[in-house]
Amino acid sequence: MSGQSVPFLTPEQYLEIERKAEYRSEYLNGSMFATAGASPNHGRIVVNAILQLGPQLRGGPREVAVADRRIFIQAENVCTYPNIVVICGLVAYVDKEQDTTTNPKFIADVLSHSTKNYDRGEKFRFYRTIPSFSEYMLLAQDSIRAEHRRRLPDGSWIFREFTSPEDRIELESIGCRLDLGALYETVVFGEGR
Repeated sequence: MSGQSVPFLTPEQYLEIERKAEYRSEYLNGSMFATAGASPNHGRIVVNAILQLGPQLRGGPREVAVADRRIFIQAENVCTYPNIVVICGLVAYVDKEQDTTTNPKFIADVLSHSTKNYDRGEKFRFYRTIPSFSEYMLLAQDSIRAEHRRRLPDGSWIFREFTSPEDRIELESIGCRLDLGALYETVVFGEGR
């Protein structure tokens, strides 16, 4: 065990390092953590979601981004890379670099074995502190399953789980609908994670 202490990084120091880095890292209250690579199924699910969302978001003041859209959660001092982000209205950026936003409306993440507990728990708690954030969807990659959370007008959250390929998921905050079966159209279950 090393006796060397890890230096505390400000969000600005993190962004300076991250913008030059070859690999992505997330930021949590002064520390950087490398992110793992994605499986083929992970990528397939994200692409299938974007193929459904893209046409529905055209023509409005909404923007969809994947994987490279860094989100800064000011209340928690956290920077993270959700798999899919939808922003409604003007995009709010952290600084003039315009590569880190603060106002997602909808976030979707594909669950992996190593991050599923974090995604369902602490990460969701972080996201809930974002005033604009209204909907969260977690997609399994080992079975057809979507976990959907939506903020109600009183600030409470409701949870629904979808497991049938015929299910349609209404994303009320962004005015879209996802066909669960189409999200898993090219997924090969049992393939390495």
